[in-house]
Amino acid sequence: MTVPVLTPGAVSFCAQRLTAYRHFWRSALISGVLEPALFLASMGLTLGILVDRGRGLPGGVSYLSFLAPGLLAAAAMQTATGESTYPVLGAIKWDKTYDAVLATPTAVGDLLAGQLLYVAFRVTTSAALFLAVLSLFGAARSPLVLLALPAALLTGLAFAAPVTAVSASIENDSGFAALNRFLIIPMFLFSGTFFPVSQLPAFFEWVAYLTPLWHGVSLARGLALGTLDAAAGLLHVGYLALWVVGGVLLARRAYRKRLLA
Repeated sequence: MTVPVLTPGAVSFCAQRLTAYRHFWRSALISGVLEPALFLASMGLTLGILVDRGRGLPGGVSYLSFLAPGLLAAAAMQTATGESTYPVLGAIKWDKTYDAVLATPTAVGDLLAGQLLYVAFRVTTSAALFLAVLSLFGAARSPLVLLALPAALLTGLAFAAPVTAVSASIENDSGFAALNRFLIIPMFLFSGTFFPVSQLPAFFEWVAYLTPLWHGVSLARGLALGTLDAAAGLLHVGYLALWVVGGVLLARRAYRKRLLA
């Protein structure tokens, strides 16, 4: 089984997705940028004042500076997941977009690569805009914050690939509610976005360490604060890359089973 690569067919399919994106980019920006920015303003500038006046965070980091890179990674997760659920199942089952594209010389691997390329575009553009907002709020304490952009992209792909595999495997959209209720939302709340996971009970702390979002949040936060050491950075990148590679292989198998059966 080969890993999808960026062929002309993949680029063409991504271009088709971008053509459709022109019709809803405004609403996509609201969900991908405005909502995290409102979270940052409401919690970083209100709750954050109370946290900073109290015991504060380790290292004297302001709550705003702590929260902002976590929201960057979490927003990447949510954008990637959203673009890998209904759009994928719809293209297979309802719109039959994939069937139409496969009538051309485009291969199944091209569809998957083009889908992930489109998700990468969505995550990168949303993350870049939110990174600008983060900087305007004064939440960046290191020039390395610019590297939080590829960190957010890697985090997004670590979710996009396995979620795409799930979407290509299920028969209806009822599984998406369970995915969000039992995985995405709990990770958003308890994987270090809003508070250090060391405050959780020991068992749940270790569960958090196993989630890709914790690694994405820790990577983005360490870069934004300038506190990331090389060993930890390599660990986070390697763990997220494993999710990407494993998800791509599962998605490739699911696409072939569903579209070539």
